Amino acid sequence: MRQLGRWAARAGVGFVRACVVAAVCMLIPAVWAAAVAVVIWWAGDPWSWAAPLLLAGVGTLALSRPVCQMVRSLVAGWTGTVIPRGYRQAVPVVRMSTGYWWNGYSYERTRRDAVRAQKWRVRWADPATRRDLRFVVLAPFAAGVVASLPPAGLAAAVIGLSQPQLTPRLIGVFGLVVAIASAPYAWRPLEPVAVRFLRPSRAMGRADRVEELTTQRAETTVAQAAEIRRIERDLHDGAQARLVALGLSLATAEKLMQTNPDQARALVREAQAGATASLAELRELVRGISPPVLNERGLLDAVRALALDSPLEVTVEADAERLGLDAPIESALYFGIAELLTNAAKHAQACRARICLACEDGCMLVEVEDDGQGGAVVRAGGGLEGLRRRLAVFDGTVQISSPAGGPTRVKVAVPCESL
Repeated sequence: MRQLGRWAARAGVGFVRACVVAAVCMLIPAVWAAAVAVVIWWAGDPWSWAAPLLLAGVGTLALSRPVCQMVRSLVAGWTGTVIPRGYRQAVPVVRMSTGYWWNGYSYERTRRDAVRAQKWRVRWADPATRRDLRFVVLAPFAAGVVASLPPAGLAAAVIGLSQPQLTPRLIGVFGLVVAIASAPYAWRPLEPVAVRFLRPSRAMGRADRVEELTTQRAETTVAQAAEIRRIERDLHDGAQARLVALGLSLATAEKLMQTNPDQARALVREAQAGATASLAELRELVRGISPPVLNERGLLDAVRALALDSPLEVTVEADAERLGLDAPIESALYFGIAELLTNAAKHAQACRARICLACEDGCMLVEVEDDGQGGAVVRAGGGLEGLRRRLAVFDGTVQISSPAGGPTRVKVAVPCESL
């Protein structure tokens, strides 16, 4: 009885999905059928072919992208398979010094004209437009016909069983059997068809990858320049100033050595204290560039040392003692974890934190969770945005879950071929 109930539920859900797939996939053929109807209605007129042809062409071009977007949404919602859109993005429209607007293709007098011209240029030059047209032509035959079986069978059952003759009743029973038996499966061809014909082509993928790498290179250059400026500022304001003062103190002590030995010895002691402070600042600066424990012991021990120095009660979990990561990836992950712990202590007012490091399917997974007040968001120029940019160089991803009231969970995944 329970299995029968499950089958009935699957059949009901499948029937609804099959009806939706049939309606979406058969939308373009419906436009073609309307064009044929117009031809039949205007039969005898020498120009009767023009209006149907225009209707079919314009309708197909206008509906192709919305239909493909609906198919992607249905596949993602029903099966969890996400099909990338792969559409070209328009560049910002810029006003030139001459007063004209540049849209990446032509100069226009007004911003409205530039945006309109850009929209159509991008739309027609986009290879994804041809891909969408190909899909809406093939989808009715590859997925729409199969998805039409349950509603067609139900319609035949209603019509046949309402007739008094035996033959129509038998046809109605057969239609009902077809509708019930095919309902759980009739919508499923949509997924492989959509994945095969709607995913971006290799050329489109390469173009997107080139654009992504260009952006990453620019962001890396900016980040490196900012880091160099920070090091220069720290050296100028800290160790360099102390070393200059140290040199002056020693020069003064040398002059006072014969006339006032006590004051000279006091200046030497001050110089010694300044040298010790300068050495501590230099060590702190070096630790900020590349922590010695990270170079000598690896990421796991460096994170444990970081946890000991943190004002929070930090627990570190790992599935291996030696993670075997490349040095640039270890450095990026280390400073990312340090940034997250700093945010937890400074902004989230947390008391405890948990750091979990794991290797899975060739990826390095890091999860940092704290019991703070939550509400962490990615802001332009903020620490979380910097973390994303730093890890994007290695194709890393950052997922943040921080509801109001906490807890805050940040999951980082970096693909590593060495794992």
